[in-house]
Amino acid sequence: MAMTTSTSSSARRRRTRRPVLDVRDVSRVYRPTPDHEVRALDGVSLRVHRGDHVAIMGTSGSGKSTLMHLLGCLDAPSSGRYLLDGVDVAGVEENDLSDLRNRKIGFVFQAFNLIPRTSALANVELPLVYAGVSRTERRQRATAALRAVGMGSRLDHLPSELSGGQQQRVAVARAIVTDPPLILADEPTGNLDSRSTEDVLTIFDRLRDQGRTLVIITHEDDVAARARRVIRLGDGRIVADSAAAATPVATRHAAEREAAA
Repeated sequence: MAMTTSTSSSARRRRTRRPVLDVRDVSRVYRPTPDHEVRALDGVSLRVHRGDHVAIMGTSGSGKSTLMHLLGCLDAPSSGRYLLDGVDVAGVEENDLSDLRNRKIGFVFQAFNLIPRTSALANVELPLVYAGVSRTERRQRATAALRAVGMGSRLDHLPSELSGGQQQRVAVARAIVTDPPLILADEPTGNLDSRSTEDVLTIFDRLRDQGRTLVIITHEDDVAARARRVIRLGDGRIVADSAAAATPVATRHAAEREAAA
């Protein structure tokens, strides 16, 4: 029995140390014509560990959108390796990639990507439907996720009956409902006003404080300042990777969270 307990503890420690994202010398090359090559990513390597909160920044053409597609298993690298929570994506059959994405990644998009004629609750349930979760359980979990983002009173509302900020909250609930190892957000505040942006970023702060792993693609300095680590891309390469500078706003929010704890 002691040996079993020891083995179990060792397995947990290995899972804790294992990066959620492990990108190894990845390049992505497009060839629009036989004699023309576009190197969108050029030898990118990075690791993101469980509980990290990372912002990825870069100007147009820097490679951040390409990197987002690779991290989300929406595209494959031309060379190099990408391990998602220990799974080498190159070894996954095409038909199994959607299942991998559903289990490992919660997506939040700039345009919300909610199904228009479906209630908030049904939108959040959708990943659980794909995962084969029973109707009773998925309703309970979707309701809990919506309540966690302050949308418990809007379960039956259609997206058209919600503000942009409320729609993005529903999208965040959908991202967390399967309890994935990674939440990947692509310009999540790009379509929001300043008040809604603050509401959504506060939810991300809370998720981070709960130990969730967040990777946010953004061009907004205020959004990046809420992260613990900022990676900047330029010409398909990582040009900077450092702890985020604490802005007055970020410092104030950290102090508020400490006071509330």
